[in-house]
Amino acid sequence: MKHIPLIELTRGGTLECQHLGSVAVVNTTGRLLAQAGDPHFMAFTRSTLKALQALPFVEADGPQQFGFGSDHVAMLCASHNGEDMHVAAAQQMLDKAGLSYKAMRCGCHVPGIFSQLDLAPPAGLVFDERHNNCSGKHAGFLAYCVQHGLSLDDYIAAEHPLQQAIRRDVARAVGMQPDAMKAGIDGCSAPNYAMPLANLARGYARLASGARDAEFGQSFALLSEAMTSHPDLVSGTGRNDLAFMQIGRGDWVTKIGADGVQVVGSKSRGEALAVKIIDANKTALHATTVEVLDQLGWLDDAQREALEPWRAADIVNVRGLLVGARSPAFKLTVA
Repeated sequence: MKHIPLIELTRGGTLECQHLGSVAVVNTTGRLLAQAGDPHFMAFTRSTLKALQALPFVEADGPQQFGFGSDHVAMLCASHNGEDMHVAAAQQMLDKAGLSYKAMRCGCHVPGIFSQLDLAPPAGLVFDERHNNCSGKHAGFLAYCVQHGLSLDDYIAAEHPLQQAIRRDVARAVGMQPDAMKAGIDGCSAPNYAMPLANLARGYARLASGARDAEFGQSFALLSEAMTSHPDLVSGTGRNDLAFMQIGRGDWVTKIGADGVQVVGSKSRGEALAVKIIDANKTALHATTVEVLDQLGWLDDAQREALEPWRAADIVNVRGLLVGARSPAFKLTVA
């Protein structure tokens, strides 16, 4: 199968744009429940992988050993805005591991809160690796290395024992052989993996199922509960993951990834969906995810209303004039 149009834009009633992609909906055993386009498309997971990258550390009781609270566990899974609360939490994690932020190899960038609010950073603002949206993940990486007496300078190298443990546990979580996952380097310089959308969704179905999972139950319960309890730390002000997890009322474990990837797992259902938008358009990604949730019957009236802004159905110009429409162009096929 091939990618299909998921979202269409019209202007004056005439088709102007199409955003192509694919959707996979699976349960914890990996059974495909519904699909659109190619549910087996090999997609880089990007930041949706973070909760699964935390498995070696959590499995080794790292959070307990270092005194990490639920907020710090949420930071392991975060793609955050670099707001004060995120920087403070990252610093606390480093302090507990006895390390400086200078040990992190994620690099630094302008905190995401400024682009989120469409603001320029104040003159003279100083930012560092703690402001990187992946700083929580990297603080966890470093804590694992301290816990196991591993070298710090090369902890992001693919051959490092930490990264080998991550590849092993991620493969187990998504039901693949480690060498079947295609490797690449993520924006934060850590290894990242491509896998079929259905396998990524399976990992999140298992993550959301928490203690019911026979293999990673305690770890998945700790991670999923932290994410739904602290969605503000997982993302931040105005962000998709914050809104979706709040609207999901603790049932939805959600994570977005760069370049058009989003996953939502349901704790109560033991199911998850994974979406890939090929042109990486964020608005189309959010609109697709809402439509999938609606077609699956996961939404009540209040949730449907709360998610309406994320459909972005109306296209409005800078003068506030309604000039077009954004609408779903697909129907899920039940497998």
